[in-house]
Parts: sequence; structure tokens; C-alpha cells
Amino acid sequence: MALNPAYEAIGKGFVQQYYLLFDDPAQRPNLVNMYNAETSFMTFEGMQLQGSMKIMEKLNSLSFQKINRIITAVDSQPMFDGGVLINVLGRLQADDDPPHPFSQVFVLKPLNNSFYCQHDIFRLGIHDSA
Repeated sequence: MALNPAYEAIGKGFVQQYYLLFDDPAQRPNLVNMYNAETSFMTFEGMQLQGSMKIMEKLNSLSFQKINRIITAVDSQPMFDGGVLINVLGRLQADDDPPHPFSQVFVLKPLNNSFYCQHDIFRLGIHDSA
């Protein structure tokens, strides 16, 4: 397979769709369609998860109801297998918590005429400075 020339548009479109679903508690369960049942991996604040069912268990267990998210950068790179590597930087505020910077990395893998999220790494930019 070759490098996908549309990698930037794919990255931006995926990020827009992902957060549209994630940020709405009623729509969040639909994220299951973006992951593979066996070959998707997520690291959420250091917790390792494999497979769409385990990933969705974690995402559905999140207790906040309201998210205010500002995306400051979406950087994408093409991969030699036709996939797309995406790095997202931004700030988010959950319910009445103070806003925090966050970073999220996605690896999209081609599947037929579409993509699925094979890797997802999320981390809040909170540092223990004590």
C-alpha cells in the first residue's frame, strides 16, 4: 500500500467526528463503531485496554456529563500501510472541573474503503509538581 495523499483531511475529519460523538453522553456509545473488536488498543491515563468492548466499558464509565473542549492543533502524518497518525492538542473542561490541557494520539488503519482506530492514547496535561 502507498502513502494516503488525503491524510490531513482524513485526520481532521476523524477528529471532528470522534469528539462530536465523545462529547455527547447520548452519542458516546456510538464510538464502538470506530474501534475493532480485537485489534484496537487504548491507553487512557496510563490504563491499557484492548478491543472495542473493553475500550467502551472505560469510556461509558466516565461520569462527567458536560465537556467544553477547545482543539488547538491537529497534526497528521501518512503511514506506509495507508494509515494515518494523528496527534491532537487542546484544552478540556469536564462538568465544573477547571480546564486542563490534553493530548490524544490516534492511529487509523485502513479497512476496506474506510478506517478504524487501531491505537488511541489519551493523557491530561496534569503534572505532579510536588
